[in-house]
Amino acid sequence: MRMLVFFDLPTFTKTDIRNYTLFKRFLDKEGFVMMQESVYSKILLNGVMAELLRSRIRKSAPPKGKVQILLVTERQFCSMDYVVGKAQSTIVDTDERVVVM
Repeated sequence: MRMLVFFDLPTFTKTDIRNYTLFKRFLDKEGFVMMQESVYSKILLNGVMAELLRSRIRKSAPPKGKVQILLVTERQFCSMDYVVGKAQSTIVDTDERVVVM
């Protein structure tokens, strides 16, 4: 299972910029990998871990802006089409159970 986090946060004031920076740091510490600007993903083992992480994201999300979470299976994630650009090497995009890096 893969969790995708999409966010659009304001950066008009110093407080907004601070909240944006803190949220991005939170995602980095939680093990998320940036796919695009404001789109992060993380591989999860099961639904229990997904719910735990979902609640932690809710607690860490800034009061302004938009933060969205989407859960997809590895098979769905691997079927993603790249219209322009190439897959990043930092993102594991296979549906195999064991990945040797």
